[in-house]
Amino acid sequence: MNVDDATKELTDLSLEPAPSYDAPVYDQSGEDLVEHGAENGSGMQDAHFSYRESKQLFDSGSKQIAVDDRLAPSSIMDQPTSMQREEKKEPGRQESYKMRSLPDSAAQQFTDVPSPELVGLYKNVAECRNLRAKYQGLSMQRSDQNPKNKPGWVIYPHPPKPTYDAATKTVVKVENKPDSEVFDLSQCDIPGEDSEWDFGINEDDSYAVHRAGALDQVIADIPSLRDYYLDLDKLVSISSDGPAKSFAFRRLQYLEARWNLYYLLNEYQETSVSKRNPHRDFYNVRKVDTHVHHSACMNQKHLLRFIKHKLKHCSDEKVIFRDDQVLTLNEVFKSLNLSGYDLSIDTLDMHAHKDTFHRFDKFNLKYNPIGESRLREIFLKTDNYIKGSYLAQITKQVISDLENSKYQNCEYRISVYGRSIDEWDKLANWVIDNKIFSHNVRWLVQIPRLYDIYKKTGTVNTFQDIITNLFKPLFEVTKNPQSHPKLHVFLQRVIGFDSVDDESKVDRRFHRKYPKPSLWEAPQNPPYSYYLYYLYSNLAALNQWRAKRGFNTLVLRPHCGEAGDPEHLVSAYLLAQSISHGILLRKVPFVQYLYYLDQIGIAMSPLSNNALFLTYDKNPFPRYFKRGLNVSLSTDDPLQFSYTREPLIEEYSVAAQIYKLSNVDMCELAKNSVLQSGWEASIKAHWIGKNFEDDGVEGNDVGRTNVPNIRVNYRWDTLSTELDLVNHFATFKGTENGCQA
Repeated sequence: MNVDDATKELTDLSLEPAPSYDAPVYDQSGEDLVEHGAENGSGMQDAHFSYRESKQLFDSGSKQIAVDDRLAPSSIMDQPTSMQREEKKEPGRQESYKMRSLPDSAAQQFTDVPSPELVGLYKNVAECRNLRAKYQGLSMQRSDQNPKNKPGWVIYPHPPKPTYDAATKTVVKVENKPDSEVFDLSQCDIPGEDSEWDFGINEDDSYAVHRAGALDQVIADIPSLRDYYLDLDKLVSISSDGPAKSFAFRRLQYLEARWNLYYLLNEYQETSVSKRNPHRDFYNVRKVDTHVHHSACMNQKHLLRFIKHKLKHCSDEKVIFRDDQVLTLNEVFKSLNLSGYDLSIDTLDMHAHKDTFHRFDKFNLKYNPIGESRLREIFLKTDNYIKGSYLAQITKQVISDLENSKYQNCEYRISVYGRSIDEWDKLANWVIDNKIFSHNVRWLVQIPRLYDIYKKTGTVNTFQDIITNLFKPLFEVTKNPQSHPKLHVFLQRVIGFDSVDDESKVDRRFHRKYPKPSLWEAPQNPPYSYYLYYLYSNLAALNQWRAKRGFNTLVLRPHCGEAGDPEHLVSAYLLAQSISHGILLRKVPFVQYLYYLDQIGIAMSPLSNNALFLTYDKNPFPRYFKRGLNVSLSTDDPLQFSYTREPLIEEYSVAAQIYKLSNVDMCELAKNSVLQSGWEASIKAHWIGKNFEDDGVEGNDVGRTNVPNIRVNYRWDTLSTELDLVNHFATFKGTENGCQA
């Protein structure tokens, strides 16, 4: 190797910022050097082909792919050539990134005859992915299956009008009133009854939809409880296999190493692109708090001010029925020997300190102000003597802060317990009557796994009672929305279901074969996988019906992988669209690799984990992010973990400081949160770009996301490479001497 070649290679690997090509470069005579560089040879560079591009070169038998004389070549296969891309490329849409690779050795991986063991491993990966695709498709959880993501879907109240005209680059004066002022129930369209379809109970005690008068003509063939457990056991067996774990661990290590190299070579280039992007920065890109519990959506100081205000101005208001009498707010505090002056943050004692670590029972008690359940009932419940008016008022105050911030949005978890058949109507009445509507808020309904407590108190007799209370009203309102008009309107703002409780509880298997819900009379709680299946099976039938009627469908996004058995993550892989927490994925590399390949959303809350199950420095979040898993940051419980009025920004800021996240990293996490969220496609298009559903660079609008194209290109190229490997090797068939295509 001569000196010139060595110098050129060192230049390619330089950490200095890449030159900007946002504008043409001219010499002293006025000639466009970029345009004429190919003619005089000054603009040509060596082509550093990526792994997937090397395969394309090998398959075609030539290297006749045009190399952009200004940029390194695109690393994405099946994209337009550089000449075609140049015709439609906008200024500043630089896509290529520096990544040194050896074309011959990369393509060699596709031509070498693989070992039977490797082929078997990739076939197992493909089989797992096919199972998930089947379950997700049957339950209508893919975003393209949801009617609300189709053109023509009407959102009421209508989203706020844009205040900026991108064409003229001017601010437009518009009057956007809050949704709570605009909403009018009489303006909502309430469809009539569906006479074509009806619902009933199937052999597994799940609700099933069938043609009216024809029980054998079901709307969809949902997997039975037995089929589900066979598939689950298959996945557990594959993921616990030694060679499979080693294989997945090595792939994940490779992904992390590839990220480290990419970031080393492209950090300055990313920063340069971000600086040239007008207007956008981390604070004014859309971000969604993808996991936050409604009863803890405020911080302690906010709740304290609200309580003191009520004590000062509404002390004689009757607020609770206890001990056979109705008590006023003043009488409640007198019974506690407290006055408004005595209250402080320390008196409330709702912050999760060291005493909650690995003590979920103590953490649950932190929801009680001053340790008193009666104050929780008064201030933090929707169903109480005052019909949840205090919680509605403080919720509106929190929503007002969100709307003022404009760029922060929340998906609030609100509880339906399954103890009585009228819980859904009461919740819908609370939302509609108090007009708790906002373009910054959507809802998820969380189902606590508390059957054992309800059984002990005599609230329910069997697990089937909970299933009936949870789902019968939903099937009734789908068949005839006019039977529950407020519930029908409320469901338009509901994204899906969450399953919550202490995951660290041991799932003891008392039965060789689990009984169906009507026969589950034991005092023990059903295991996590059993709970999740019955949420899924009922939701799948419900979604099939709602989609036929043109109603929005619902998804399953449970708490999963926070503690307890890693098998929970396998159940969620099959049944759930995305999950919250997922920190136990660090212990099951094969399952983690599957979550990466399918880009399953993981809403992580390092501050919450730090107080409960895993210290901040040991949290796997930064490793997941480097490897390319679809992670976002969320607050979980601001009341217990946050100190400021902007808990989501607090979560981002702490992560940025501890994990050394760049501005581009945080903008990518914000974009991930929008993609994971349940907002309508038309809203997401306004937030992150009209082509956001497209893959790779074509789906990125750097002007809205502030994520450079080279970052998106790298992520998509890396994922596509892994998917190509799975598809390539999973189709090999064994022979006597090895494998063949």
